[in-house]
Parts: sequence; C-alpha cells; structure tokens
Amino acid sequence: MPFALGSTSMMPPIALAPMAGITDRPFRDLVRSFGVGLVVSEMVASQEMVQAKPGVRERAELSADVENTAVQLAGRDANWMAEAARQVADRGARIIDINMGCPAKRVVNGYSGSALMKTPDHALRLIEAVVSAVDLPVTLKTRLGWDDNDLNAASLARRAQDVGIQMVTIHGRTRCQFYKGTANWAAIRDVKEALSIPVLANGDIVDLGAAKQALKQSGADGVMIGRGGQGKPWLLAQIAHDIWGTKAPKIPSGSAFTEMVSTHYSAMLSFYGVELGAKVARKHLGWYMDVAGSVASLRRVVLTEKNPEQVLRLLPDALADTDHEVAA
Repeated sequence: MPFALGSTSMMPPIALAPMAGITDRPFRDLVRSFGVGLVVSEMVASQEMVQAKPGVRERAELSADVENTAVQLAGRDANWMAEAARQVADRGARIIDINMGCPAKRVVNGYSGSALMKTPDHALRLIEAVVSAVDLPVTLKTRLGWDDNDLNAASLARRAQDVGIQMVTIHGRTRCQFYKGTANWAAIRDVKEALSIPVLANGDIVDLGAAKQALKQSGADGVMIGRGGQGKPWLLAQIAHDIWGTKAPKIPSGSAFTEMVSTHYSAMLSFYGVELGAKVARKHLGWYMDVAGSVASLRRVVLTEKNPEQVLRLLPDALADTDHEVAA
C-alpha cells in the first residue's frame, strides 16, 4: 500500500539507494524522470557539511523539484548532525535520511555509519538530535547489526520509531559481511514486525525476481535498489510497474538510448565542470556500454578519451544498435 513521508507520496514504494560517487544530482534526476517513489542523495558527512568542506555540499545539492528526494546525513556528533540537518532543510530538503549502515572502513573508523549499531544509546541521541532539529520527515537506514552475534536492527529501529523516525530501510547484511555473501531478506521480517512505520528492504535487489522475493521474505512495505540501477536508470520504474501497476516507463533503445546517455554525460559535465565531470562520468559510461554490449575496442577508446566533445562523437558508434534486455 502507498504511504506518505510528509508531502512526499511513496507510490510506488520503491527507492533509489544512496551510493557514494553515484547518486549525485544528475543521476538522481535521470532516475526520477522514469518514475520512482524516492531517490536518496550520496552520504553527506554532517561536520564537513557544516564546515563547508569543498565538494561536500554538492552532494546535498537538490534540483528545483525535490518532492521525492531525501538527503542522507552521517556523523557521530549530535550537534554537527543537528546543524547539518537544519542546513539541508534550509536548502530545500523535504526528507532527511540518517546513515547507520555504511560499512566502509573510513566511515566506521570515524565511529559513524554502521559502527553506531555497536552503541545504540549513542545512536539514539543522534537520531533524537536530527528529529528535534527540523520539521521534516526523518528516516533511518541500517544493517541487520554489526555481526551475527549482535543482530540488533529491530531493537534499534523500534527505539528510533519511538523518537520520531518515520521510515526505516534495512540492508539485509551485517556490517562485518560488507557486501559478501547474499542479503538475508528474511531477517528483515523481525524489523518489520517490531514496527508500525514503513520498512524498505535493501540488498541484492537487482531485478524483478529479486524484488518480489525480498518483499515476500521480509514482509517489507517496499524496496530500495542500488547497483541494479547502474546503467539502467529505468529499472526501478519498470519493477514498480510490474509489481504495483504504475505507469510503464518508456525504455530507451537504439538512438533514444544514445541520446539518454549523451544527455546524462552532458549533465555531469555541467554539474561538476568539464574536468571533474569527465572523470565522474566514466563509471556511468562503462555501465551503459555494458548494457549495450559495446565492442571492447570502442569501449576502451571511449573510457580513455579525455576530450568530452570527442566522447560525444564516439557514443553513437559505441552504443549502436542497442537492443538491451530489461533485467526486471
């Protein structure tokens, strides 16, 4: 069933996961153009946001239409978290998501991300600080726990709900698993049964079959998809259509696919500036060429070409006769 987060209607109940270096504004805008319930920004370090460290505020930059965009904050200090929340709210955010699931060593070693699952009392103080700082819906993203001996997602989520969290997303792994093995969607059911607020299932949801199984095993209200959308920005909308009957996206192929990729590439150059934008774009171009089944030699030329104008000239040949299958 659809639900709302403040003024944002979560219909379809499918979200684009926050991914460092990937879910920037150009990519979020592209995914949103096909139709999706929610998109989430890259993780924004709260202290660095407040101190205006170069490059950080760009991660929280929003389009004019931000109705279904959440800005994700991370940190270990309640004051920095609260001030960062106020700043992103002043910049137009409609939803704030708190990261307590990132397993990266640089984040965990700073006692942020999933490290906070080892100190639930402190984690709750951070949650309370953000909820109290803004008049916006605040959501939470976690893992199942730190390791298999401490699967405390349900208890932490229940306490978070009690202090005002309005939705929880659970990645079906522990922190110590990183991204190894397979996501345990069934374990998310314990969280869902402990709460009265919506729960999204996350982890290894890369196509329609996985989305259906994740919903069935977890009992979750919806799903959050990350790497499955790489190179296929329409995938979330296609899955939403197949499960919830929303409008089917028009999946680009042939020249339309090339036009979409070229437009996304140009948007990244505009957003970051030519030099940085060209570097950021390479991973996206690689995923698009994987989907297109591009010839290896052309793929290599595109990814090593430094002149953006030449890249744009090469793309029609590199993506020629695209007739990809939708992994839905």
